[in-house]
Order: sequence, then C-alpha cells, then structure tokens
Amino acid sequence: MSRFDEEIDRFGTHSVKWDMMDKLYDVPAQDGLAMWVADMDFRPPEIVQAAVQKMADHGIYGYYGDDAAYRAAIGWWMDTRHGWSVDPSAIFTTHGLVNGTAMCLDAFTKPGDGVVLFTPVYHAFARVIAAAGRDVVECELALADGRYEMDFDAWDAQMTGGERMLILCSPHNPGGRVWTRDELEQVAAFAKRHDLVIVSDEIHHDLVMPGQVHTPMALIDGIADRLVMMTAVTKTFNIAGAHIGNVIIHDPKLRAAFAARMAAMGMSPNSFGLFMAEAAYSPQGAAWVDELVSYLDGNRKLFDAGVNAIPGLRSMDMQSTYLAWVDFSGTGMSRSEFTKRVEQDAHIAANHGPTFGKGGETFLRFNFATPRARIEEAVMRLQRAFGDLQ
Repeated sequence: MSRFDEEIDRFGTHSVKWDMMDKLYDVPAQDGLAMWVADMDFRPPEIVQAAVQKMADHGIYGYYGDDAAYRAAIGWWMDTRHGWSVDPSAIFTTHGLVNGTAMCLDAFTKPGDGVVLFTPVYHAFARVIAAAGRDVVECELALADGRYEMDFDAWDAQMTGGERMLILCSPHNPGGRVWTRDELEQVAAFAKRHDLVIVSDEIHHDLVMPGQVHTPMALIDGIADRLVMMTAVTKTFNIAGAHIGNVIIHDPKLRAAFAARMAAMGMSPNSFGLFMAEAAYSPQGAAWVDELVSYLDGNRKLFDAGVNAIPGLRSMDMQSTYLAWVDFSGTGMSRSEFTKRVEQDAHIAANHGPTFGKGGETFLRFNFATPRARIEEAVMRLQRAFGDLQ
C-alpha cells in the first residue's frame, strides 16, 4: 500500500477544498468528492513534517534571519532537477505566486496597460490583472486533435501596441501541456516583437509525467532582459498554506524595479514557509516527489480511461500537473446540464471551465491528487451520472 493511499479526513480543518464544497458547489459534505482546488490530499514528506515539528519543539516563533541556506536549497533544486543555475541574489520571496504575479504587475506595468494571457489558463491571473486596473488580453489557444497549440499568427494580429506583459503558464494549467523548447522559443520571439515582459509561472514544473521533460523559460536564449521566473515549493510538496513563492530575476534593471516595489510594500516572508522550503528542497524531498509523480501518473491513467469510456466526454491527455481537463462538448448538452450531472448527480465538485477564460466553456477541471480509491469512486459516479449515453 502506497503512502498516498491513506484517506485523510480534511473536513473541519479550515480546508477550502473540502469545507467550502457545499457552500460553493452545493455538493453535499456527507458524500461529496472535492476535486476542485489545486491542493493534494496527501501529507508532505517526513522531512518537511520534521522541520515544522522542530519549530514547535523549540516553541519560539520569531523573525527569520540569514536565509543563505534557504537560497542555497532553491539553487540546488533548480540545478539538480531542472538544469538551471540560479544566482542566489536573484531570488525574491513572495507570499505565494498569485502575490508574485500581483507584484510583477505593480512593478512592470501601469493602469490601463494590456497583459496577455494564453487562454484557457489559471483563473487567478485574470482576477489580479483586472483588480490592478490593467486590461486582460486573451489570446486563445488552438485546440488541435485534443491538445492545445499556440497560434502566433492570430495573436500577432490581436496586438494593439498597448500590451506590456505576457504571463505564461508553463507547464500549462489547465491543459497540462509541457511546452516544447521550440514553442518556448516562439513565445520569446513573440514577446520581443511586441516588447513584452515575460512572467513565466512554472509552479507545476516538478509535477511532470514520466517521459516528459520540462524546459525552464530561463534556458531560452536572448530574453534575460525581459524575463521574470516564478517557482514555488508549495505545489510540489502540498504546502500551499505556507504561502511562499520564488520570484527569480536575473536582469539587474528588472530586479531593481521589483526590489523597489517589495521594499515599498514592506514585504517579508514567514518563517514557517522558509523552514519548510529548505527541508523540502533536499534529496529526501526529491525521492518523495519521484514517488508522488509515479502515483499521480497511475491516477491519471485510471481517471482518463474511465472518463474517456463515456461517450461524449474527453479528458485531455495530461503531460503534467494533477488536474484533468475534461471536455463535455461531445455530449451535446448545455453547460448547465453537464455541470448539474457532475455536481448534483455524481456529487463531485470540479472547477467550472469558463473561469479559465476563452476556450474553457465546455470544460470542467478535476483534481486527481487524492487516494486512488477516491478516483475509482469518482469514475464510477461519472459513468453512472452519464449512464444514458452508454
């Protein structure tokens, strides 16, 4: 039995994923399956738990000083796992990557500027762009043979000259694409043509399925003067509540602008996140991630096989992440009808596709980072809810 097979009751723990399911989706708590928010139902590795326990045993939670070991752990991880050499002085610590995105908007754009998104894409991007008074520019990904492709000819025609930033999601959420080096080079060329700062959110870069290889945007030549990298320990190790993220900027001019905004906001990280991150980015943490990815791959195969056996449903072939992107357009049903069947008949809470922007209208996103028995149950419920299509 895998460590990931343990079913942990998260109700009553202030878990947004489980405790808010009834209120937000009208999926009953007594038998509902929470498959929406992108956190996992697994405990982090023992080395992370031990770091928190050591803090508790010490019993004093003061200000964190001398973060050299924390920065070194980040550097070791990026070099060892991704072949990317990071200058320790280029690392800024933010309160998660949504906060990091907001800080980039504040540092590198002004109200009214256009910010480009390749949609459908992680919904928080559009939310913070709009809240900051910037314009969301949706460049819709092309859906070809069941997977997303970039369409630069169409996107070039969309540009007005008022765009200042591109936020790239790599690997892609919700489509699960691991962008190829050639695709990333085309993204770089697109950004150069339109003079865009590239903010590359690579929070899912460790959760890549067997046989796939993620290329950090930082390894693409000729864009260091316009590139901001964002990574985080939180998604990889299921410690999202630590609210810690890395904004990594090697260009001196961009770095100075970001540092100025950080200073103006009086921002500093919480010590819990720093201790947890340093522990996670280690050989023990790496071994745990390898085991996790293998388990997630098994869940992915099980979920996809069960969903794709239902006529009219298609789960996109996931190259990364633990988020299945299921297209219901083949059913001929309205969005309200297929959503009702998932929520009210199957008692499953899943993210609604339109929240991810253009191209998401016929989709739901399902989180399969949960014990396998729950995946088996989810598949059975979906097959029953759409049983009339069999």
